[in-house]
Order: sequence, then C-alpha cells, then structure tokens
Amino acid sequence: MKKNILFVFSLLFAVTAGFSQSTQQITKKGHVNQNKFRQLKDVLATPNNQHTASGAPGKGYSQQKVDYSMDIILNDDTAKITGKEAITYHNNSNDELTYLWVQLDQNVRASDSKTPDISTNKIPKKLSKKRYDRAFPEKSFDGGFKITSVTNTDGSKLSHTINQTMMRINLPEPLASGKSFKFNIAWWYNINNHRTQGGRSGYELFPDGNKNYVIAQFYPRLCVYDNVEGWQNDQFWGRSEFALEFGNFNVNITVPTDHMLGATGVLLNEKEVLTKKQLKKLEKAKKSFDKIVLIHPQEDAEKIEKKRTKNTNTWKFKATNVRDYAFATSRKFIWDGMAVNINGRTVMAYSYYSKEANPLYGDHSTKSVVQTLKTYSEYTFDYPYHKAISVDGQMGMEYPQICFNPGRPDLADGKYSDRQKYRTIGVTIHEVGHNFFPMIVNSDERQWTWMDEGLNSYLQMLAMMEYEEGYPLRRGLPKNIVKYMSGDQSKIAPIMSKGDNVYSFGNNAYGKPATALWILRETIMGKELFDHAFKTYAKRWKFKHPTPADFFRSMEDASAMDLDWFWRGWFYTTDVTDIGIKSVKKFYTSKNTDDSVNFNEDTTNGLGYAKSHNKYHYEITYNKPGGLVMPIIVQFTYKDGTKERKTYPAQIWRLNDKEISKVFSSDKEIQSIAIDPDLETADVDTSNNSWPKKTTTKFDKFKNKIKG
Repeated sequence: MKKNILFVFSLLFAVTAGFSQSTQQITKKGHVNQNKFRQLKDVLATPNNQHTASGAPGKGYSQQKVDYSMDIILNDDTAKITGKEAITYHNNSNDELTYLWVQLDQNVRASDSKTPDISTNKIPKKLSKKRYDRAFPEKSFDGGFKITSVTNTDGSKLSHTINQTMMRINLPEPLASGKSFKFNIAWWYNINNHRTQGGRSGYELFPDGNKNYVIAQFYPRLCVYDNVEGWQNDQFWGRSEFALEFGNFNVNITVPTDHMLGATGVLLNEKEVLTKKQLKKLEKAKKSFDKIVLIHPQEDAEKIEKKRTKNTNTWKFKATNVRDYAFATSRKFIWDGMAVNINGRTVMAYSYYSKEANPLYGDHSTKSVVQTLKTYSEYTFDYPYHKAISVDGQMGMEYPQICFNPGRPDLADGKYSDRQKYRTIGVTIHEVGHNFFPMIVNSDERQWTWMDEGLNSYLQMLAMMEYEEGYPLRRGLPKNIVKYMSGDQSKIAPIMSKGDNVYSFGNNAYGKPATALWILRETIMGKELFDHAFKTYAKRWKFKHPTPADFFRSMEDASAMDLDWFWRGWFYTTDVTDIGIKSVKKFYTSKNTDDSVNFNEDTTNGLGYAKSHNKYHYEITYNKPGGLVMPIIVQFTYKDGTKERKTYPAQIWRLNDKEISKVFSSDKEIQSIAIDPDLETADVDTSNNSWPKKTTTKFDKFKNKIKG
C-alpha cells in the first residue's frame, strides 16, 4: 500500500505543480474562461415557468391553437387549386395580440419572389437539357398565391398586408388572452411541376398526360406565436422549413371521380368515394397484420388511367390535433395497406403509387412504413394517429400522417438495383419518421433544422438496422462524417446555425447531429441511459414546441450526466476529433532500503523487466491536436496475443486540453497500443493513433483514397 501511495502522490505533485505554474502565467496576462468543460449557462436561454431548468414544460407552459375548415377544388385540366378557409385562432397566451401573421409559402414561386435573387450563380461550361430548361425556362411560371379575399365572419373586408411569404392580419380590436378570432381567406394558385420546376409539392406529368399530385403548403396557414420568439414570421426562402401550431382540420377536397386520393385525417365519406370492392379490401387490410393487402390493385389503376372523366368527387376528412395538412391524388395510383399493432392499438400503414414505381414500391414502401412506426414508437412514444401514408411523389417531404417519397425501378423489366432499393427504404423511413419529429415533437424547423432532421436521421438508423440485418448505413456512423468535419473550415458552419445559412446542408443538419447522438448512445452515455433520456425528452414535448435548450437539459436531467462539454463542442463549434499517442515509456521498479520503490525507465527493450517480477508499467502520453474533447478509447495488445480495452472519460482533458499522461500497469508485456480501434469518435487523423507508429506508404495512401 505504501508503494502505491508514494507513486500516486508523486504523480499528483507533478500535475499540481505544472497546473500551478500554468495558472500563474495566465494570471499575469488575464484571460477569459475557454475551458471546454465550462457550463452552457451563458449560452442557453434562462429557464422560466414555461421552459424549465430540467428541460420539461413548466406549469405556465401554453401554446396557441388554430382550427381550419377548408373547401379545396383541384382542376386537373388546368393544374390549378382554388380554396377557401374559415380559420379560428385561439389565443392561449398571456399576451394581448393586435395582429396575426399568416404564411404564404407558395409565394416563393411568385413573379416578384426574392428567393431566386439570394443565390449566386455562374455560367457553367455544360448543362444537361433537363437542368438547362429548369435554370433557363422559355417562359416564366405564374406561381404564388392569388388572394381573392380576406374577410370577417360577416363578410366585411379584413385589413391585411402582404410581405413576400408573410401576410399580416390587422385585427379590428386587440385579441385578449383566452379569446378567439374567426376570419376567412379565399385564394387560388397554379400548381408547379415539381419534376421540372422543383418544389416541396406539385405535380408530375407523365407521357400519357396523366398527373400525380402531391399537394402541400397549399393554404394560407398561421405562424407560431410563443414566449420564446414572439411571432415566428421569418420569411420562407425555400430551404428552412416550417413552424406551425396544432389544431383541428375539416377539409373537403374535390377532384375528378376517377382519382384515388390519400390525405391527412380520417376519411368521413368512404362509401361515397370508394367502390364496394375497395371497401371490402380496405376492411381486409385493417385486419391483416402480417401481409400487405392490395386495396386498389395495379390492373384496376391501369384501366382507369387510360380514360378521363369530367365528373368530380368530394373527399371529406377530419384531422384532430395536427400541425399541418397535405394530400395526394391521381387516377394512376395503386393503393395497398397493412395493419400495425402499436402496443395493442391498430394503426394502418398505406402506400399510394403509380405502376411506374412497381414492383419497388409494392415490395418495400408499406413494409418501410410498418417498420418506422414500430421502431420509432419503441424509442419515443406510441404513434398516436390512426394511419401513416407513403406516396410515390419522387421527392422526400413529410406532413402529418402522409409523406412523399422517391423510388422507381432503375433496371430493365421493372427490376431494381440494391442501391435503388436501399435509397427507397431509407428515404421512406426518414419521411415517415418525421411524423414523430417535428409533426408531434413540434420544433421550429425554420430556425433549428437539426432538431427534426438530425434527431430523425438518428432514429432512422435504428429502424433501417431493424428492417434488414446488415443494412448499409450511409449517414450517422462516426467514420462517415470524418470527411465533412475535416474539410475546408471556411465552408462549415456549426450545427446551431439557421438552415438557410449553412454550406453543406445535408451534413450539417442531418449527418453530423445524427452522428453526435450515435456517439452519445454508443460511446459516452451507453444505450440504457441514452434511450431513457431520449424517450423522456420525446414524451415531455410531444404536441408541444421544444427549443434546443429543452433537448439539451432533458438529456442531462434524465441521465445524471453533465454533457455541456459535448453540446458546446459538437453543436456550437466546428472543432474536430483528433487524439493521438505522443509517447510511451516503459518502467521497472526497484526497492530501496527504506522500503520505498523507485521507478526506472526501461531502455533495454524489455530486458530490464527481469528486475521486477510483479508488474509492467507504462507511462503513456496522449495528445489532442483536435479541438473536440472526447473519451480516450485505448486497446492494448499483449505479446501473448490477448487484448484489453480501457476507456478514459472525456473529463480526463479538463485540466489540460493539449496532452495528458496516464500510467497503465499490467501483469503482461504490451506489444502494441491503439486508440479508437473501432472508429467510434470520428477521429479525423488516425495516423497518430498507434504505438508503435504504423508506417504508411504512398501505395497505402493511394488505396485508401480509391477506397474512399
């Protein structure tokens, strides 16, 4: 015991003396606290009775509610939507409101839109015909909302002002806390061809003249008002998505009689719009938990798409407690479905797709929906709605209970490659997963893209791995983010940046935050602690508006782990992980006459160990060229071929951010040492991760480059 006490005291004295000297030098110059482990209290918003210090909603939490009653007409001949809505705005805040803000997202395609003017461009040397037609159309598209009236419930005109993608409703008198205001808007707009003109919704035109419509952002909708931002009325520039209030929707959608339609909400008039055959198959699907049922098969859809009708049907839907609304309609749609057991409650998984998407959609779309509902419910909360729909929309966009996804066979005879298969499954899981984030855990997408895309991308990884053993993960694994994080720092923004202002949108909002959560779960917190904390956050904030601070605080509150160092490094900086082995010294011991012990450096390549028969001692100095603090994961390989692993927590860097030394003692002699052998920390330079240092030839570098 005396030997160990003397040894520990000697090490402690050396560290303390060095730290004391460093402190004296800093004191003379003065400095601000740049310690990587300083708390985030100076960065996060001050807790209050709505957003508490624990990360949970407080007793004073409130949010607005908006109800919509809409009548929508889709003219298939002119690709035009005409609509009118009655809006009821409930002021549940403690504030008196003198105006309301309404989003007009379609105005990004208006003739006077500023969106095209904020992006720089140059003349390319060459463009495909498709890209050229999109960049330089022969005639401009007459897009944007045409607001025909804004009125009070009595029909009188209601004062309003339009500013690009926002419209201010000037209230006749202030709206007091606890009161409601009702008003009406009528409008129309030309639907864009999203395949040639882009967009998050629109139609796809097929060679036979038929169109698949995937329709969203089709109605003027209220902005969020809360005690964090006031009115969230940032302009919509096309990339950063949406901030919306929950409410109830009653929507009547009129389309040609031969169309098959799917939408948010419960279909109220099934017997009026579906055939007896379809109704029978639908009931069968609702009882089928192990097999997909074709409710409207391909042979029926093929017959219908060859004809046209001037007659129309009105589909009537009611959606309760949703934040948005979307629908898809076409005479080409095949429709299949399957029941899912979510903790004893039946939820329906549906897919709508054209024959051009078969058999890829038939093989994997609805199965992907089922897998998403099961996996996400396991790690967050039980899916609360009655259905989830995947639509052959050839994009990737999400709305409550419905999403628009890619996926068409890319080979002859309707066959498809593994690449196309996994892309379809991955995007479908991702977009269906958005039902949880942000359709239910309703974060502000316009400002904090990572709060829905990043969290969703992480859960997507779990669902894909459960869908198929050995599923090839493209995003989320630490090794897959290294190239981005180690790139040109002038073209990288911190995760805590508004989506409109980042360079590499996919890596910034999807890949890096998903990787951060993966590392937290697999390497830092452990699965049990992480899963409990993540589920706690999700349950706390379902059907509410969380902020980044609510997520950070909930994860710490539910796990008893101080993670401020992790949030600061991964989310607020563009620092990288780079931890290496600077030096390794071997020691043997010798006893003195006073029973004390000397540690003698072994410079005889192991021969000195004959002087000590109990332990091998190694003083290992680890350095950290990278800015991120991370755990040091060390694997020791002994000369007998056995291995041992030791993980030092990230807090080992708390007193020295550049390099630290640790003594490792063992009964066996070490042959080699490796840091992060399983690539768990996104280390951007592994050339310094080994002892003895591995030599890399030019051919090795060439092979790695080709492999990359």
